[in-house]
Amino acid sequence: MSNILEVPQQQAIQTLIAKGWSVRHIARSLGLNRRTVKRYAEVAHPKWTTKVSTGSGPPDGPKCTTEVIAGSAPPDEPKCTTQVTTGSRSLCDGLREVIAPQLELGLSAQRIYQDLVAGHGFGGSYPSVSRYVAKLKASEPERVWRIECQPGEELQVDFGLGAPLVETGGKTRRTWLFRAVLSHSRKGYSEVVLRQDTETLLRVLENAVRYFGGVPRLLNFDNLKAAVIKADWYDPALNPRLTDFCRHYGMTPMPCRSYTPQHKGKVERGVGYAKNNALKGRRFASLSEQNAHLIHWEEHVADKRVHGTTRRQVAAVFEEERKALGPLPASVFESYQESRRRVQRDSFVEVAKAYYEAPPEFIGRQVWVRWDGRMVRLLNDRMEQIGCHARLEPGKFSRCLGVRGLHGSIKESADYWCSRAAALGEAAGSWARRALDTRGAEAIRSIMGLCQLAEKRRARDVNAACAKAMDASAGLPAFRVIKQMLEAGDQAPGQLQMELREIDPIIRPLSAYADFIRNHAVESNDFDHPETIELTEPQTTSKAS
Repeated sequence: MSNILEVPQQQAIQTLIAKGWSVRHIARSLGLNRRTVKRYAEVAHPKWTTKVSTGSGPPDGPKCTTEVIAGSAPPDEPKCTTQVTTGSRSLCDGLREVIAPQLELGLSAQRIYQDLVAGHGFGGSYPSVSRYVAKLKASEPERVWRIECQPGEELQVDFGLGAPLVETGGKTRRTWLFRAVLSHSRKGYSEVVLRQDTETLLRVLENAVRYFGGVPRLLNFDNLKAAVIKADWYDPALNPRLTDFCRHYGMTPMPCRSYTPQHKGKVERGVGYAKNNALKGRRFASLSEQNAHLIHWEEHVADKRVHGTTRRQVAAVFEEERKALGPLPASVFESYQESRRRVQRDSFVEVAKAYYEAPPEFIGRQVWVRWDGRMVRLLNDRMEQIGCHARLEPGKFSRCLGVRGLHGSIKESADYWCSRAAALGEAAGSWARRALDTRGAEAIRSIMGLCQLAEKRRARDVNAACAKAMDASAGLPAFRVIKQMLEAGDQAPGQLQMELREIDPIIRPLSAYADFIRNHAVESNDFDHPETIELTEPQTTSKAS
């Protein structure tokens, strides 16, 4: 299906044909297919034909000739032979003063094209506007606003490539340069590490704030994997360990926008300055040697320089900024490890071959486990503590300490599961309490089984089965009876499989059958002296025959 052009584009084709432009050049300038341009040219002038020689272009171009032969041109359009050039002049050039202010406002090329057509009668195509806007952006880079920080306000950190380590045998090893810069004074701290994981990041951050002797209010950093779980300008998901670190030191973490190094330009330039000035062309035998060199360079070179922006010596400005830094906490940040663990069926999770109890409601679920050399903490998905244990040796077991809802003893366990059963309904709660009173601690597992039935069946069905089972039995029905009732559906009470007991109220005493036997014996004449028949209860003691 052929293209149908808008009226402004049709008018532009007619105008350029009248000016002597070739079909090829019109198509190139308007971003259209040559066949489409030719079709509209023939519609405007039915007997109009084009003969293109070596090239095409507007009338003011270089000498590459295009002949336009008009067999029957309109009276107002003279027959002509026009010399044109290969170059092209954009139709947007005359509207530069209109397009540039719109571009500064952040308007898209599509929006600019629409405004040009509606407000200025623009007859060109959208691709021509898009190309023109791209050229303007390239010639006029986006403005970057300089932001100067108050003393003690911000610390910017980043990683770069450090100097290589030359190991024994001549083999080299790559290193990473950590650089921290106070935004106000440009005072820096540099340290070379082998990895960029979370543990290393927290360690070098702590070394930096301790080196400065105070804590800034904001921590500005890139979207490192060690610091940011999910990058988002409005709601980033930070690593919980980094969050705890900043909370310990009283800093506010502020990750910058992705792919915007200008947001932390001070440390970006600082990393490059340290790489080119302190490390470029050097090799070191160990990390300690390289880091000792960096500390000496910071104090004797970087601090002594007069910064190009502040026009003051870095060390002098830092002495003023030091007073505005926040106080250091009394203790260092306790480093810990963190991982996800699944709670096993016995309510325990494994950490370093030792086992720690979690709340029973987390059985089969994933929890966060955070441990250090002294403590093991269990946390839910909202990072709320659900258990706390002292660190144990491998092979040891630890039960929960002082958290509500846990069963650290038999009584606490029984109370917990009875409350779980009571939540299913009144009958289920009564059955659980009666089972506990009758069987003691042995009934805890049966109550657990009753609660687990509610995970696959509706709570009201489990409660109704408990009520029917207790109504149909003079004693306490076993858990398997309730389970069978749920599996078989609603059954009559007489169909229940009851427990057999040696002594039960439903079993009649032997003396109750005396009259029945006596009357039956008289009628059948099986006994000569029926009046002597007497049934007694069995004796508690018996004599040997």
